[in-house]
Amino acid sequence: MKLGTLLSLGAALAAATVASAQPAVTLTIQADQPGAKISPTMWGIFFEDVNYGADGGLYPERVKNRSFEFPDPLMGWRIGGTGGTARIVTVRDDTPPGSNNRHYLRITSDGGGRVSLSNEGFFGMGVERGAKFTFSVQARSADGTRPELAFEVVSADGKQLAGGTVKGFSPEWKHFEKTITANATDPEARLNLLVTGKGTLDLDLVSLYPKKTFKNHGLRPDMAQMLADLKPGFMRFPGGCIVEGHWLTNRYQWKTTIGPVAERKLIMNRWNDEFKHRPSPDYFQSFGLGFFEFFQLCEDIGAEPLPILNCGMACQFNSGELCPLDQLDPYIQDALDLIEFANGPTTSTWGAKRAAMGHPRPFNMKLLGIGNEQWLQQYIERYAAFAKVLKAKHPEIKLVSSAGPGPGDDKFHFAWPKLRELHADIVDEHCYARPDWFLNNATRYDRYDRNGPKVFMGEYAAQSDKTVSVLNRNNWECALAEAAYMTGLERNADVVVMASYAPLFGQVEGWQWRPNLIWCDSLRSYGTPNYYVQQLFSRNRGDRVLPVQLGGALPTEQEHPRFYATAARDENAGEIILKVVNASARPVEASLNLSGVTKPGRKATATLLTGALADENSFESPKKVAPVTTPLSVTAPQFDYAFKPYSMTVLRVPVAR
Repeated sequence: MKLGTLLSLGAALAAATVASAQPAVTLTIQADQPGAKISPTMWGIFFEDVNYGADGGLYPERVKNRSFEFPDPLMGWRIGGTGGTARIVTVRDDTPPGSNNRHYLRITSDGGGRVSLSNEGFFGMGVERGAKFTFSVQARSADGTRPELAFEVVSADGKQLAGGTVKGFSPEWKHFEKTITANATDPEARLNLLVTGKGTLDLDLVSLYPKKTFKNHGLRPDMAQMLADLKPGFMRFPGGCIVEGHWLTNRYQWKTTIGPVAERKLIMNRWNDEFKHRPSPDYFQSFGLGFFEFFQLCEDIGAEPLPILNCGMACQFNSGELCPLDQLDPYIQDALDLIEFANGPTTSTWGAKRAAMGHPRPFNMKLLGIGNEQWLQQYIERYAAFAKVLKAKHPEIKLVSSAGPGPGDDKFHFAWPKLRELHADIVDEHCYARPDWFLNNATRYDRYDRNGPKVFMGEYAAQSDKTVSVLNRNNWECALAEAAYMTGLERNADVVVMASYAPLFGQVEGWQWRPNLIWCDSLRSYGTPNYYVQQLFSRNRGDRVLPVQLGGALPTEQEHPRFYATAARDENAGEIILKVVNASARPVEASLNLSGVTKPGRKATATLLTGALADENSFESPKKVAPVTTPLSVTAPQFDYAFKPYSMTVLRVPVAR
């Protein structure tokens, strides 16, 4: 059996029986026989603007439809007023302040009263007592008069939390901004604009933005910190199906997401009509979180950037529109230009654009995805066209290709032989399935060709109820099954080089998909049990796989394993890392043998993650299922340890270098 294979799995496990309430199990870790290197990118994160992950989430702009570019330009806004006989509010597009956001608001008043506009934000505007915000607006006096603009942030019951005034308008568009401080906390605040005085005032790009952001780079601190706390090896962005769009005209185009925010072109989100929780959504992408911010976030959290580009195919679950093969050049050029934007010198066209945004140093991108979850011959043809050009001009970039949406259907079996023929670097596999699938597939990659393309398990999550998506829960049963599966990913590090759970974020008031790794509202966020599984694997990655042999009376269920283990060596720390998942209902008393170790260090640690199968975290109990680390005294290479029922355990044991 190959080096690094978990010997308990397969026929031996199927034949094993549980002899007692506490079955005796032996684990032998071959510490002196290191196997495959574990890629630094092994465990990462997958970002997609689904469930309000960007606008209304990680991108903390509080104003929805700030530039009046939604199909209904006043969506998110409510118009009112008091007094006066002539108060007219119109949307115009004749002389806007920018070319990509053409709509603006014109307010005309006879001066006898007040015109008010109120913005609801994204399920309310979250403000905290003492927090500072920048209110900004593009404005002009269209007729030379001098109306006055007041603004206020008010609580859900109408109490003013902060406010100010803006004066000095001229016939030319000008940018105005004021800093305000909230005097109370409210997760459902709103912004009011109040126009007084006689005259005509034009408004655009109305913004309420927090002063405090992650590393001062514009993203919501609590959500970005949760990503940093995972210590991810990579971040995939911007998706996901939004890369493709319903139609090619609505695809994600990275070039429209960089440069001044005011010039970024809003489009409808691919997930706009997929809501399971709220009817008639108004879900669009402002691209305040664009490709520059994605690269910068990767740098801030120490993750390799993995951008995914459209390959000339709209979403095959929607229109499936194709760009003809002889018209692919602009799509391929977008890929070449992206490499230049990320890695090129400041003297290059796109490198200069990166430098102009404040980052003269290259981002050192090494990975690039061609298409998302596409399938069959039309994808293979388009991937081949991209690969031919990109490999000739940038052989240093590893390309990620697609095996389709499932882990073993006809599309999958069509893709793999074709991608082998094309000498693909990395193949992206996806799977959403019931927990049993993950428990029973920990040996999946034991059977893969060791000489073929590498594997990126790019989207996966256990589904508590696959038939009714709104019932899928982030419970411990699903997270535990994922942990068992992940032991098989790590053990096969010579084949699997990347993996990421999906989706990443879910807004509790507006989601299309569940489960999700992290849940948030307008002010708070928490990690699910699945989050802590991902964190334990990523923070305890190690550098080389160590072979593990399991023996004894191993717990099984319906002839399938319910006990999983993988081991690695952390070269820098000089430690052996053992990850064990006991997915059975019984404790497992185990005898551990660190073969090849003469004298382990005494100051070992044990980290336990466990709970009842139905347990979930929440805003009220964010750490109901969370890891707990305790000291462990190890005085000899052989020692006993009891693995709790329904648990994941990480043992870190110092050893002589």
